[in-house]
Amino acid sequence: MNVEPDLHSWAVGERRNVLDLADVLGVSPEVYLAEPASLVPAPQDYVSRAPLEEFEQADWITLHADLMSYVADYAIRKHGARWNVADDPTAPRGYRYVVEAIGRDGQTRQLGPLRAVAREIVDLPIEITRMLAGAELTLGLASGVLPATHSPTGPTTTR
Repeated sequence: MNVEPDLHSWAVGERRNVLDLADVLGVSPEVYLAEPASLVPAPQDYVSRAPLEEFEQADWITLHADLMSYVADYAIRKHGARWNVADDPTAPRGYRYVVEAIGRDGQTRQLGPLRAVAREIVDLPIEITRMLAGAELTLGLASGVLPATHSPTGPTTTR
């Protein structure tokens, strides 16, 4: 039984989920909509303080779903990405929802937001900014070159 994807309903549901997440974490929808990065500290504080070792399967599913919605909506709001459907014979429905964007090099790339979240959660501690940066790199939206004021190993000290 093949079910046709309903991309519009999916996108609306994911947007609603991220706005609910922002609201639950104390970030007003207006603030989030004005700047999607404004949400970063709230889920970071949550995952840093949550007793992850005590999470049950339902807790992990909710965390994955919430972070997936945020990763996707961040790419959409910040970089003009969009939801799309990709054929996937390994998925129960034969397809999966992906975020698609045109990278800085003009190439169109896709990101499975759930996979982006799963990659981050495998290696605790969870870092929201690293998760978002990984999504940007996968979509080709970020430069591979750090500004001269930044170092990949951290700031230089003079002590």
